[in-house]
Amino acid sequence: MNIFAYLQDPANWFGPDNILNLLLQHLAYTAASVAIGAAIAIPLGILIGHTGRGSFLVIGLSNGARAIPSLGLLVLVVLLLGTGFFKTVFVLTLLALPAILTATAAGIHGADPGAVHAARALGMSEGQVVRKVEWPLAVPLVISGLRSATLQVVATTTVAAFVGGGGLGRLLISGQRANDYPQMFAGAFLIALLAIVLDLLLGAIAWLAARRARPRTKTIPSYVFAST
Repeated sequence: MNIFAYLQDPANWFGPDNILNLLLQHLAYTAASVAIGAAIAIPLGILIGHTGRGSFLVIGLSNGARAIPSLGLLVLVVLLLGTGFFKTVFVLTLLALPAILTATAAGIHGADPGAVHAARALGMSEGQVVRKVEWPLAVPLVISGLRSATLQVVATTTVAAFVGGGGLGRLLISGQRANDYPQMFAGAFLIALLAIVLDLLLGAIAWLAARRARPRTKTIPSYVFAST
């Protein structure tokens, strides 16, 4: 048996329910869920990390996320709200929130204390301290949180097909029903490949952000000493 047969057939890449459409659906679920999760979790994480209040929320969400069965939550939402793109995105967003929130809060809270104290000594407001000192230093860790959330959403989006959703999980379900192992392999292979590509891309962005953040940790203290 040639397990690559499904991928090698050009007919499977075009037409209704083709590989390209399913791949785009998978990416759409992932992008929408992580973007909405980031829009909620990053401001909240900045607030928690800067003030030091609400850490119980971060711990609670992180622990709760590990206990949530993804498929069970999807089935519950479908039973209550019905099927649809945004219903699935809602569930995936809930799963993306903890990783982004935890990373953001930890990154802001763990910013170089010397740089933070120096910024306050210069008379910066709390908002300026966040924008000019804590946030630039926290960006690499925030991107790591986005990276973790993205990988989790990419994997979980696969089960969306079990409740009438789209994405590459359709290949697994259709292949299972038809005992078509090359089709099942195609779905698993493409999901794994997509996860690897996104992980490498976000890893490269995190590396570049870390390189840009390093000089800032030296600039602020030297600027303080130069001005005193």
